[in-house]
Amino acid sequence: MSETGEWHDVYYTSHDGLRLHVRHYPAPGSSRRPVVCLPGLTRNARDFHRLAATLADPRRHRRAVYCLDYRGRGLSQYDPDWRNYAPLIECIDVLDFMTLADIHHAAVIGTSRGGIIAMIMAVLRPAAVGAAVLNDIGPVIERDGLARIIGYVGRVPLPADWDEAAQLIREMSAADFPAISDEEWREVAHQWFNDENGAPSPGYDPKLAKAITNLDIERDIPAMWPQFIALSRVPVLTLRGENSDILSEETVEGMAQHNPRMRRATIPGQGHAPLLRDDDTIHLIEQFLIETDEEAHTNASHLSAVA
Repeated sequence: MSETGEWHDVYYTSHDGLRLHVRHYPAPGSSRRPVVCLPGLTRNARDFHRLAATLADPRRHRRAVYCLDYRGRGLSQYDPDWRNYAPLIECIDVLDFMTLADIHHAAVIGTSRGGIIAMIMAVLRPAAVGAAVLNDIGPVIERDGLARIIGYVGRVPLPADWDEAAQLIREMSAADFPAISDEEWREVAHQWFNDENGAPSPGYDPKLAKAITNLDIERDIPAMWPQFIALSRVPVLTLRGENSDILSEETVEGMAQHNPRMRRATIPGQGHAPLLRDDDTIHLIEQFLIETDEEAHTNASHLSAVA
């Protein structure tokens, strides 16, 4: 796996005037399907660095990768109206960027919130999605896991330094992520928090908590089976953390019944959501994308022959 992946910071303007950030890992001359990485609720483009660096590595089956920061996360501008921290608005932002960058039929890798947005994309603009990796998310969100997330958003204290940041994240997560070493938690801390003059700073707008705490778990979180079924026209890989409290094994079974072609894997020693940092998971995603490239090429050749 390459750790030398270089990226460009790209900024674009949303439909309502916010300056939004994207990490672009270029792959000049590659004809392979581009990748659009969409992070979780409070997370950002940095989560995908190891994966993106591998997928764009010129010594491998390189492809362009775009990792997005939603409004109010990472290096993107905060929204003055917290009500706009909503999956539909964030989906529109993603689709606007893809239009500006002329990206079509992308492989969308969505972690948690990002997978929800991928399913919405499949309904709003089917041609935007050519393949999908759903990282620990499905059409049914487990209530206990959602309640846990609601409980910490906006309430995590700001660490004084990076050692304290690593300790904080390890204490919050280690029970569900026994596969992650103490050394690696320090790297993860640099994903969670922004860096301001060498010290941790908030990685997301604290007002995001308002958008979450105002949810009625029973009323406002409907099952998304129609949106998931909309993805059935493209190859789908679903990853589930072995210790996940958001995506149940029962839901994964239901997803497989609705889409028998769906591929699935359980990531051992990780909870919600798998970090996409270990070699085995990165290789699994890389091979899935290579195989779906070949499927797309075969289908295009068949259609051309029929025509």
